[in-house]
Amino acid sequence: MEPKEETLATIPEEEEDGDTVIPDVENNPKPTTKDNSSDSSDASDSDSDSDSESEDEAKQSMELQTLQYQLSNEPSNYDTHVQYIKVLRKMGEIEKLRQAREAMNEIFPLTPAMWREWARDETSISTGPEALLGVEKIYERGVSDYLSVPLWCDYLKFVQEYDPSIREFLPDGISKARNLFERAVTAAGLHVSEGSKIWELYREFELDIFCRIDETNLKEKEKQVQRIRSIFHRQLSVPLANSSATLLAYKSWEVEQGAVLDVESSNLDGISSNVALAYQKALEMCNARAHLEEQISRQDLSDSEKFQQYMIYLKYEQSSGDPGRVQLLYERAITDFPVSSDLWLDYTQYLDKTLKVYPSIFYFNSSVGFILIHSPLQVGNVVRDVYSRATKNCPWVGELWVRSLLSLERSRASEEEISTVFEKSLLCAFSTFEEYLDLFLTRIDGLRRRILFSGEVEGVLDYSLIRETFQRASDYLSEQMKNTDGLLRLYAYWAHLEQSMGKDMVSARGVWERLLKISGAMLEAWQSYISMEIELDHINEARSIYKRCYSKRFTGTGSEDICHAWLRFEREYGTLEDFDHSVQKVTPRLEELRLFRSQQESKSLPESADQKEHSVKKTGREKRKSDSNISYEQSPAKRQKHAPQKPKKVHDKEKRQVQNLAEENEGRETKQTVEEQPKKQPIKDAVPGRTKGFTDECTAFLSNINLKATYEDLRRFFSDVGGVSSIRILHDKFTGKSRGLAYVDFIDDEHLAAAVAKNKQMFLGKKLSIARSNPKQRKDSSGERAPTEHAQSHQQTGNAGTSASKESSIETSKQSRGRGDSVQLKGKNTFAVPRNVRPLGFPAIKPKTEEGEDLKPKSNDEFRKMFIKKD
Repeated sequence: MEPKEETLATIPEEEEDGDTVIPDVENNPKPTTKDNSSDSSDASDSDSDSDSESEDEAKQSMELQTLQYQLSNEPSNYDTHVQYIKVLRKMGEIEKLRQAREAMNEIFPLTPAMWREWARDETSISTGPEALLGVEKIYERGVSDYLSVPLWCDYLKFVQEYDPSIREFLPDGISKARNLFERAVTAAGLHVSEGSKIWELYREFELDIFCRIDETNLKEKEKQVQRIRSIFHRQLSVPLANSSATLLAYKSWEVEQGAVLDVESSNLDGISSNVALAYQKALEMCNARAHLEEQISRQDLSDSEKFQQYMIYLKYEQSSGDPGRVQLLYERAITDFPVSSDLWLDYTQYLDKTLKVYPSIFYFNSSVGFILIHSPLQVGNVVRDVYSRATKNCPWVGELWVRSLLSLERSRASEEEISTVFEKSLLCAFSTFEEYLDLFLTRIDGLRRRILFSGEVEGVLDYSLIRETFQRASDYLSEQMKNTDGLLRLYAYWAHLEQSMGKDMVSARGVWERLLKISGAMLEAWQSYISMEIELDHINEARSIYKRCYSKRFTGTGSEDICHAWLRFEREYGTLEDFDHSVQKVTPRLEELRLFRSQQESKSLPESADQKEHSVKKTGREKRKSDSNISYEQSPAKRQKHAPQKPKKVHDKEKRQVQNLAEENEGRETKQTVEEQPKKQPIKDAVPGRTKGFTDECTAFLSNINLKATYEDLRRFFSDVGGVSSIRILHDKFTGKSRGLAYVDFIDDEHLAAAVAKNKQMFLGKKLSIARSNPKQRKDSSGERAPTEHAQSHQQTGNAGTSASKESSIETSKQSRGRGDSVQLKGKNTFAVPRNVRPLGFPAIKPKTEEGEDLKPKSNDEFRKMFIKKD
């Protein structure tokens, strides 16, 4: 191969694989008649071309410097790496281009297209055996990152063209090529839509070998015929697209070998029963998967819809029980969605679960016609490779690193390899410090198991390595996890191992003392320290700790609890003198605490009394005011016929109370849910100076969220959807903890629809519920606002009391707009209710009497006639 550096420097990308057209100057001479104007014009054109080239070079040089500066400040910017490689490739900077690609691959996996481009560039500019091996290494690295049939095809064609041993069909070359073809078939031969390309290249290679065998060597000819026939049979047994074309090609080949078959039809007459049965089964499998293949291949689907189709396809393959097909489909999915942490978690979990069932047989597919039996070590390498790619694609997911360390331990990896992975994990940025804690604990667990239970322990493994890891964890997490249960768990584990494995009680006590300096206000830390001493029957040491901590102030009733714990300890373990001494110490402390509690209560008592008195006075005033505003019914005789009746003021007052309650609840709910409100564009209400709550015009409502989920976790979950403008996680107003609910605002309906399509997907170990938030609030005929879907959702998840009271108030307000006798009072205490408010369950309209008496007022003459005695 001759060097062709000009292909990268001068040939445009769209003409890189084609031929460059060079003008024929000899056959197209210039006119013999020279014109000074034309000469000057040509000179000016040449000068302008050179000027434009200089400007382009200057522009590219400036762009290159800018990209270099950006990478030096932010080396983990993926897009900057891609742009930097593109500019270097256009400028033909070969060495810098190699270095840029290597630097990017140290941080990120490269896409199949980028690997193909890299290999082709190196092929065009390299020569010699060493360069050939370098290109092969590039292909090997590429096929190990992602599943790509085009990349495998390029690799196979490259070795056939440029490897002399394969090109000349030498025995070593043939063996090398066959091994590579088998690897390609194993990796991509089950690919329904593109796998046939690998099989066809394999057959063509074996056919070339057949043509080169001497005609007189009948034995070798027959052996090669059987090899080609076996490849045909294997391909026909696999559900692949265009299987009918493969059948026709097989029948044509058999006819060349002397068989009598109908090569024009796709019937199976004349084909062996085993091959025909396998072909029919493969055809049925292919037809069953045709719709699923069509869905994941559609170009009009959004990323979220395509991802959902992959999940449906994976469930179908898992139900078929073929691990090889499931793994291949997972590989296809992660090629399209390489940064989906949920997909990697599902993939690795499936491998861990499956390999426990098939510890030695990983690929088992009788329809393919071959079984690849792997030893446990080989299976461990497969899983190890998947975890390595998972952590490289999603380095921010701590759970993937934890599983990776466990998989390395299962596969009996060396301490050096495990340590390397652990150190890489600590360099990643996780969303919570609990993830770092899990990594440290996983590392310590592995060291402990290998030291205690492994038959062959490496010389570098001893307890000092565990102590060093604990020390690093303490230095890294103590300040951030101060006064937390996680830090207590770390130190308790450390003290236990110091005592059990290190056989150093002084160091174990030193661990507890260190924790007390950091989290001395935690009652649990002192109790755990005491429990360790008691378990080891160190009574005097436990007593000394009680003497140190009984006078400390702890949150809640912790101070009283530690005093009572000391008394109980002395009853069970101490002498009478020890008990008396503890009583002498604890009694004044308990009295001090009692006085302190009473003082705190007395301070709050006047305030409570004032509030109660104010409430009683207010209730009395309201009652008197209410009574004074109610117009009691007069007798019909005293009521004037045409006197206008004033509306009862109690109804207006109840209406105002209901409105105030609704506004107060809405304000509290808005304040409680606003956690990530955009600061730039506040939504204004019609009233000037008043800020309106969220309209939820383009919002998704999320429920069943992991309580540990953060805003960044939700942003990463919707990273494939995009368009997230803000996130609001609902927190409890008293504890401040997450309630497992959130609102996610999107910039348009398209992104919102894509987000809703992710409904029921796994998120941090829980199946997430996603629905479109409905901002439209119905109004009844009276103009009052009815409860919305949001309010109902909140009522179901923890705000039942608030929402129910709000609905009850609204219902009361609605009913109070009628006549006074139509008002219902819902509750038990109805003894002090005005007479025009009817209890719950009583009819709103008084029933008419049987005689049908008319309520029309009687005149004076009618009354007089009632009392005058008739003759």
